[in-house]
Formats: sequence, structure tokens, C-alpha cells
Amino acid sequence: MEKLLNITLGDLLEETARKFPTHQAVKYIETEFDKTWYEFNQTVDRVAKGLLGMGFKKGDHAAVWATNYPQWLVLMFATAKIGAVLVTVNTNYKEAELEFLLKQSDSKALFICEGLKDIDCAKTIYSICPSLKTAKPGKMKCEKFPYLTHVISFDNKYDGIYHWNQIEDFGVLISDDEYEAVKKSLHPDDVINMQYTSGTTGFPKGVMLSHNNIVNNGKSIGACMKFTEDDRLCIPVPFFHCFGLVLAIIACVSHGSAMVPLLWYTPIKTMHAIEYEKCTAVHGVPTMFIGMLEHRDFDKYDFSTLRTGIMAGSPCPIKVMQDVVDKMNMKEVTIAFGQTETSPVCTQTTTDDSIELRVSTVGRVLPFVEAKIVDPETGEEVPVGVAGEFCARGYNVMKGYYKMEAETAQTIDKDGWLHTGDIAVADENGYYKITGRIKDVIIRGGENIFPKEIEDCIYKHEAVQDVQIVACPSEKYGEEVFAFIILKENAETTADDIKKFVEDNMARHKVPSYVEFVASYPMTASGKIQKVKLREQAREILHTDAEMVEFKD
Repeated sequence: MEKLLNITLGDLLEETARKFPTHQAVKYIETEFDKTWYEFNQTVDRVAKGLLGMGFKKGDHAAVWATNYPQWLVLMFATAKIGAVLVTVNTNYKEAELEFLLKQSDSKALFICEGLKDIDCAKTIYSICPSLKTAKPGKMKCEKFPYLTHVISFDNKYDGIYHWNQIEDFGVLISDDEYEAVKKSLHPDDVINMQYTSGTTGFPKGVMLSHNNIVNNGKSIGACMKFTEDDRLCIPVPFFHCFGLVLAIIACVSHGSAMVPLLWYTPIKTMHAIEYEKCTAVHGVPTMFIGMLEHRDFDKYDFSTLRTGIMAGSPCPIKVMQDVVDKMNMKEVTIAFGQTETSPVCTQTTTDDSIELRVSTVGRVLPFVEAKIVDPETGEEVPVGVAGEFCARGYNVMKGYYKMEAETAQTIDKDGWLHTGDIAVADENGYYKITGRIKDVIIRGGENIFPKEIEDCIYKHEAVQDVQIVACPSEKYGEEVFAFIILKENAETTADDIKKFVEDNMARHKVPSYVEFVASYPMTASGKIQKVKLREQAREILHTDAEMVEFKD
């Protein structure tokens, strides 16, 4: 990439549609959604005008709580074209987590699908806002959510809820000139996307990302894989996450590569899409690749068209990487490192790097991104080969956390350096290794989990006196949640009961994989609990001495 792009996400799509109008842009194997770049852009325009007709304005927040629906993809670009902010919702969220996000994000709208595995979306929103059932669509009033007026369903028709197919009808209220005027009023530095991530407070924080943040990051990511208009990317990773939104969608749009999304991941669907659609690339966390490699029908599928893709989100085992190269023909698979706050990628290997570098490092810094490693205590930069905190600066640094100025200031210093909390080492050739972390965030299969959220939940259990959550190594997920619990005097409960309690109140990926009941915790002389020793105890209990290594997506 010779220079940074200075365009909006909508302009990026229009530019690609002009360059490759008849090339396939999106092809779903599970629905009939199959569009060229010209057709996809036209669909986006109709929905964007419809949203304007419904009363959406630049700066409005629109939350989307759904799997990888075609409508999700269209909505992402339609909101971008009118300057609305797309707020992505984790599809594993339960009622309390959704309620927190809708309140904190000041969302005007919530887009939902029929159901998310064990969650009924319509039932959930009716539960937290009962007045919706008797309201006219678009006229919802709820004290909890003073900004929320619209709920739109991708699937079924419900009381008080608009159906997706009604949106385009509102477009007749907006002239082409009005639509063009709105698009011209946008600036590439405007916030266009908000993704929630856990942080030092233990509560999710809304990471504000601009057109420039995600457009340029996606362009660089695609360049590392040498994407062209002839590539076809299978996308089994979720859109709500930066992995799907930036590393997949925008990497494709910025290079004219075709997108082949799956509504959600299963090994068999992913393998079928790769063969049937002749995909040249596929993204996934290591567990996704393991799921395919170990599937009983793996040998029945043809992976000869595959070339590249990204494995990220958690530690990448050497054997898995080698099997992906040898058995799936992904000889140019790459590794990426970063976090949501950096849009998200800071470093990435390229198709030209050796397999050794792609297994042992997270690559070099992307163009126009600065990086340094500092002593966490002094803030002074350390020499090559010395471990310290990885810091990044450049176009990819977020605009901040929504309505959290103090937390933003703790993360981005006065000189614009974003402190990641990750411990890294750089070699003399500029390749980085991530060796640990300062923060206690648990990375389970690419999902960030902050211990305090789970601790706060378990504390509410009537039998629990105290609880400490730590990470433990996992071959399948990279890391898993381990709970150390002290019970109240004479109280009784079981590990299964604790797990069920968390499952009933939080997303599935936050449920502890292991529960250990203890009489006390290791303490420092000053009375602080030593989580480092708890992590050591967890490894001893699991009879493993595996190193704890973090690769953030």
C-alpha cells in the first residue's frame, strides 16, 4: 500500500463496484443471496435511502444482533453510507449483557434475527422492554432505553417490530439529491463502527472506529495475503467481531475479492463452501481449523483451490499450522496480531514469510503503523530482544471508548501511543513474538473474556463466599476459564451447579470449564490475591505445564 486511503467505507464500496461491476461480490451457499459488485452496491443504496426515509441520521447508533446474515452485510455498508454508527452485538450475549450494551451505546435501533442457538432474540427484547409489543413499529418508548425507537427483524414478523423487507419502501421519501448530499457530508475520520470489548473495569467498553481506521486496516490485511479480484474468501468467522468485519469483509471489498460467508461455522459447511465455491482463502481461529482437520469426512473434500487466509484469535499450534499448509493446501496462510482498539491488526505475517516465521512470530508491523516495546514500569523503550509492553500508534488507533474518557486516557497516552497490555519481544528483523500479557484477559477461541465479569456473576450465587477467575491452557481453545471458589460456611454446591448458574446469566463462552473449591487463596504480604500462583495451581491441577501465550485478534 503506497499511501493511506482517505475515503469513507461507502466510497470504498462504490469504487470497487466501478472497477469490477460484473465480478461476483457475495455468494451465500445457504441462501439465494448472490450479487455482483454492481448489484451489491445497488442493494446497499436502496437500503441506505430506506433508512434515511425511516428517520435515521448521521451519528445515530444502530445495533445488530444476528449471525452472518446477508442483511447484516448490507446493513454494514448502508449505515456507513448515511453516517450512522453500526454497533455490533456478540451473538453469545444473554439478556443482561444485551441490556447493558443497548443502554451504554445509546442505540436508536436494534436489528435482530430469528434466534441465536439457545437465545430467542424477539423474546429477549420483549422481556427487557415489554412496551414494544403494543407499540407501533418505529414508535417504541422505553424508560430503560431513551434512544431506542426501532426494532427490525431480518426474519419473522413480530408485534411492534419492523420487517427488513419494509425498509426499502421508505426510500421513496428520499430523493437522489438528498441521498447524495448526505453522502457528501461524511468525513473519513467520522466514527462508523462500535465494537464492545472487555477492559480493565470488567465491563464491556464501546470501541469507536472510524472509516479511516477500518478501511486502511482492511486494505493492508488483504495486501499481506496478496488478495486480488480473482480471490474468493470463505468467511466462517462472525461478522460482529473484527475478524469477520475487517480481516474478512473489508479485506475483500478493498481488493475486489469475492466473499463467501457462512451464517455460522460448522466444519462440514466450511469444507463444502471451500470446495463448491472454489475458495482461494479461508479465515478461522485454530479450533475452526482443528474441527475441519479432525472431521471424519475431511478426506472427502477438495482443498486444491486454497492458497491463503488468516489463522488468529488464539495461540496457533505448530502441528495445526503445518497440517493446514500440508493437508489444506494453504501454503500462504498468515498470522495476524492486534486488538479491537487497533482496528484490529498491528502486525501480520505475509505470504512470503517462511513457515517457521509464521508459527513462531506474529509478523511485522503493517504499513503506516508504528510500534514500540516499552518497560511497563518506566514507560521507556527497551532494546531489541528485550520483553516489554507492545504499544502501537498510527491511523489504526481507535477514536476512544464511547462515553469513557478516563478509560480512553488510561489506554492511549498523551503522545498517541496505545498501550495494549501485551508482552512482546522484537527481533533484529522487525518480527514480533507475543509472550504473555500484563492484563488478565482470557482469550478463549478468539473471544476476549475479562475475569471480573464472571466473578461478579458467581458472587451472586448463594453458596459462594469468594471467587477468583484465571486462565488455564487449552489445546482446543488456546485458553479456558478456571474458577477457584471459596464457599460460605456450611454451604454446599457442585461444579456443575456453578457452571449452570453462569450459563443461565452469561454468554456460553464465559462459563468456567473448570471449577475448584478451595479453603483460601495465595496472598501477598500486603493482602493481595496472587493470581499468578492461582494460574500455576490451575496448570498443576490439569497436569500440564503448557506455556500461557496470547495472540489477540
